[in-house]
Amino acid sequence: DVPVGFGGGIRYGSVKVPERMVERSGTPGGRRRATPRQGRGAPGGRRASRDDDGASALRLEMLRRMWLIRAFEERVIELYQQQQLQGLVHVSIGQEGVAVGVAMAMGEEDYLYGTHRSHGHFLARGADPDRMMAELAGRATGYCGGRGGSMHLVDAQRRIMGATGIVAGNVPLALGTALVCKQEARGQVVVVFFGDGASNTGGFHESLNIASLWKLPVVLVCENNGYAEFTPLSAHTVVEHISTHGEPYGIPAQVVDGNDVSAVYQAARAAVARARNGDGPTFVECLTYRLRGHYVGDPDAYRQAQEVEEWRSRDPLPRLAGLLREQGVLDDARAQALEEEARSRVETAVRFALESPQPDPGAVAEQVFA
Repeated sequence: DVPVGFGGGIRYGSVKVPERMVERSGTPGGRRRATPRQGRGAPGGRRASRDDDGASALRLEMLRRMWLIRAFEERVIELYQQQQLQGLVHVSIGQEGVAVGVAMAMGEEDYLYGTHRSHGHFLARGADPDRMMAELAGRATGYCGGRGGSMHLVDAQRRIMGATGIVAGNVPLALGTALVCKQEARGQVVVVFFGDGASNTGGFHESLNIASLWKLPVVLVCENNGYAEFTPLSAHTVVEHISTHGEPYGIPAQVVDGNDVSAVYQAARAAVARARNGDGPTFVECLTYRLRGHYVGDPDAYRQAQEVEEWRSRDPLPRLAGLLREQGVLDDARAQALEEEARSRVETAVRFALESPQPDPGAVAEQVFA
């Protein structure tokens, strides 16, 4: 059963949707396989191999990055409520598994395009928390000199080509970068994130057509959290899976449990490899849920409390931590240390941001192009 209200409360209740938590193979018409089970150690009770050790180290790093995102955004909420941050702010609490799973499947030379909810994408990709927090505070030391704020972050050095406040506006831009990557033949891949609401725009469908026609090295990642701002999925489309939109264009799709960071990682890794090999785009739809409102300060009156609580039980952080505990990789002391490390790092970023200078008013016309 899918928790009450997934995709909205208009015509969902507790409904059986067997494919919602199923990962589909990377080829059109391919067989389906269930998502990997959690909580299982080495098969048959055998001793952990070197591969098991590598998988455990990978999952610990995933947990570390998810904690950094969670701590960063919880602190952002506090600072925003204290009026220490500028502009409109959207947090991704509850969706960290998607950002981390995808980012860790990418290569160092690959490109990423984010959305209006991209703090997690940036941090998962290795962006500097100091400069991010400074940008949210409108300070001169921020990534964009205090001009961009939360929704317009850019870190070109790490090939994070920007967040955007325009729903689906990042997808055509990602295709432009993917075209250059294909022409230069350096084996680079472009990953672009978007939400379920973006799938209803004309530019999105035009982009799917071009991406498939030109076999561009792009991975299309839908963070399907069931809501387009305040509108439930069931109220803005009759399509059950957003990734279905890729089928008319011959784009293979995978639907994964977005709160299972390991499942996201495996799906993204396959999609990235396919793009890098010259086989064109892949659509990865990650079913997830934001545990906070659409924006910081959102009254969140359009969702039932029961719905939120049911999804809270699927929170990707304790879910991964629970798996690591079962495997004997994580104990209470190490779990606490990971959280404390993340919160300490965020406090350093807060101090850096609030102690940084305001932008020089005389520079207001810089970086302005007509």
